[in-house]
Amino acid sequence: MQNYLDNNNYGTSSVKPVEVARESAYATLMRNVYIWMTLALVVTAMAAYYVASNESLLYSIAGNPILFWGLMIGELLLVIILSARIHKMSFMTAAIMFVAYSLLNGVTMSFIFLAYTESSIVTTFLITAGTFGAMALVGSFIKKDLSAMGRILIMALIGLIIATIVNIFLASDGLSMIINYAGVLIFVGLTAYDAQKIKQMLQAYGGDVNEGTKKIALMGSLSLYLDFINLFLYLLRILGNRN
Repeated sequence: MQNYLDNNNYGTSSVKPVEVARESAYATLMRNVYIWMTLALVVTAMAAYYVASNESLLYSIAGNPILFWGLMIGELLLVIILSARIHKMSFMTAAIMFVAYSLLNGVTMSFIFLAYTESSIVTTFLITAGTFGAMALVGSFIKKDLSAMGRILIMALIGLIIATIVNIFLASDGLSMIINYAGVLIFVGLTAYDAQKIKQMLQAYGGDVNEGTKKIALMGSLSLYLDFINLFLYLLRILGNRN
């Protein structure tokens, strides 16, 4: 009888360290998601401010369509390659590509300093950070499954992209305003959805901090980074004071 109790206690105690280790790994990976996202935002902000502070560099990029569109295409290719082939590349390679993307994005975003006042850019960034943080918390802790909402938001995002392209030719101020407000609503919702999706993925695969789970965390960082940047840009078009 005593042997049975000893064996049973041993079995119970042996489960707890596994559960603790799994929770610790999950917490580490979630922390990594937001660390990488924050790092990318810092790189983007520093690159944008550096280029904007260097007028000769800024105007040389603005005055060279081949260079400007080369930077834009480079950004797009980095995201496509990173999203499609991250599981076939090393974590270090994926991380370098993520940082390179955030750097290029900062260079192209430097032009907002020509269009908007610096104070309104800072104010909008702080508003974006607060809104993003609140929605990320909602997505992380809400019990309701947001998958259905996510699918609707992704379809709405496709419609937003089409409307944006159409408005390039129409140049309608009214449609631009509708697009901006719709963009804010879509990316507010996508922030909550992506935060929940990342949490679910890391809980499912985050039993250990290894190459594969670190890549999942990195891709989660990229998703949230894109949500933040797009939310910031749409809010800036609404709240920003033009030069």
